Amino acid sequence: MNNAITWFEIPTPHIARAQAFYEAVLGRSMRREVMGPQSELAVFAYEPGAGVGGALMTGTAAAQPSGQGTVVYLDASPSLDAALERVVAHGGKIALPRQALPPGMGFFAHIHDLDGNRVGLHAPQCTNLERTNHGNQGTAPW
Repeated sequence: MNNAITWFEIPTPHIARAQAFYEAVLGRSMRREVMGPQSELAVFAYEPGAGVGGALMTGTAAAQPSGQGTVVYLDASPSLDAALERVVAHGGKIALPRQALPPGMGFFAHIHDLDGNRVGLHAPQCTNLERTNHGNQGTAPW
């Protein structure tokens, strides 16, 4: 595997609530797993062997939720703006609004989830609706 990251975990004391939040924000189902006698995971969809995997994690082996430290970026395709709207609608907060990356790299934002974790959302391109709504002004990546 040629990825610098192979796995990540986002800690939560409330696995069902966190899973419902991320499924709503990303528009993708997650799979529940048990890891050892004291930990439970909600695994983000990924292609084993071809991509980076990760999960929400609760239990004695889980870290404490935090808004400080490493930021993991989740795929918000096809629309970062729609994902940010779902963050707010489901009780999360926008920590950093949509920002442009260098040409061809897309755009990103940071959120605080229901447990206070700071998480990045990234989309490699914008949708036609986002182009129409935001035009070619300011920090728009197109």
